[in-house]
Amino acid sequence: MFVVRNLLAVKIFRISSMRQLGEISVKMNGVASSPGSNVIKCNDKKAIRQAANLLECGQVIALPTDTVYGLACSANNPEAIQRLYAIKGRAETKPVAICVAEYDDLRHWGQADHLPDALLQQLLPGPVTIVVHKSVHLDNPFLNPGIVKIGIRIPDFEFIRQVSRNFRDGPVALTSANKSSEPSTLNVREFEKLWPILGSVFDGGQLGLIEEQRAASTVIDLSEKGWYKIIRKGVAAEHTARVVQRFGFVERD
Repeated sequence: MFVVRNLLAVKIFRISSMRQLGEISVKMNGVASSPGSNVIKCNDKKAIRQAANLLECGQVIALPTDTVYGLACSANNPEAIQRLYAIKGRAETKPVAICVAEYDDLRHWGQADHLPDALLQQLLPGPVTIVVHKSVHLDNPFLNPGIVKIGIRIPDFEFIRQVSRNFRDGPVALTSANKSSEPSTLNVREFEKLWPILGSVFDGGQLGLIEEQRAASTVIDLSEKGWYKIIRKGVAAEHTARVVQRFGFVERD
């Protein structure tokens, strides 16, 4: 019944139009942002603290990762997660990952005691999302409702890691900065239509010049000791498979 109630609550929050999203922006910020007014360069000295403050206020922001641009919010804030899903236009049955800065954070928010430090160090930081069972600390009912696992990233991109370190309210929920079913983005202009409904857009410049980078991170399920499954090939599937195989993990069909 707990899961059913949570799923119903998520469905109630569905937002079907950009007009409604604009109303959310007005409620959050006082006025809807005009195009370009909320774009901040990542090399601005205040950018990291500004990003962390916005996350602490429950806002959704865009920022660069080591693969594509992402939409981020507080993973343990129910209202923020609902906004993230609404802006993305994403079905609540499709899970989002979380982003952390350090290996200890990964072990705190996910059940990863069966993963050796050496294995994690060969994959992270990097373009890999590791799926494990959620820990008891991830208690937001709107974060992947009804799903017992969580994908965890430590991107090899200093800006987002510093934002994660400065964010004091837990992990950061992370998904690609595009509407669902649309291509992922390598520069901020590619998701310009989302700017007015975001707390801020942190511009790290062009992230890559080849289309293959849009494949985003490789997603691998390592939730069971000794077994692995590639859920999404992404940009690092071969390397990721070689690493886990060296540690005795066997691919699950």
